[in-house]
Amino acid sequence: PPHRHTQREVTDMVARTCLPPGTDRRVLDRLHENARVRSRHTVLPLDGYRDLDGFGPSNDVFIRSAVDLGAQAVRGALRTAGLRPTDVDLLMFTSVTGIAAPSIDARLVTRLGMRSDVKRLPVFGLGCVAGAAGTARLHDYLLGRPDDVAVLLSVELCSLTFQRHDTSPANLVATALFGDGAAAVVAL
Repeated sequence: PPHRHTQREVTDMVARTCLPPGTDRRVLDRLHENARVRSRHTVLPLDGYRDLDGFGPSNDVFIRSAVDLGAQAVRGALRTAGLRPTDVDLLMFTSVTGIAAPSIDARLVTRLGMRSDVKRLPVFGLGCVAGAAGTARLHDYLLGRPDDVAVLLSVELCSLTFQRHDTSPANLVATALFGDGAAAVVAL
């Protein structure tokens, strides 16, 4: 993602956005400091999150950003493997931080110039286990089709799930830990 922020910058934004005026922010400062996160990347500049109110606007940003970041990740993985988009037989996509119809993988088939007969498998809702589950499914697929090329793409844009009116411990911990990213792996 294009925007990199220090933990201090994120902490200051969370304090301004989440904490009621006059609230002692020392607990938030300690929480963020103890997370040991130095910096993170996000799809928007920090002030861009002020304008996102509700699921719809956040998910619209998710779709645009997931397609852009996903395309970059898949292109990079294919380049590293010495392959082209037309070599791909299966494209699997995982995410839990946004939804799309048509799915992100469907949008990427056209964007990347993949074959029209490429198999696609969008997977939603597995959270942190999605990478392991996706790798297992690629393995299963390739057992039955050992000459095929399979790609697993995961895009998580946690910054877009920021709940600015939620001061619960779970939300404040999430603001201390998570950023945005995309990764792809090619399996043969």
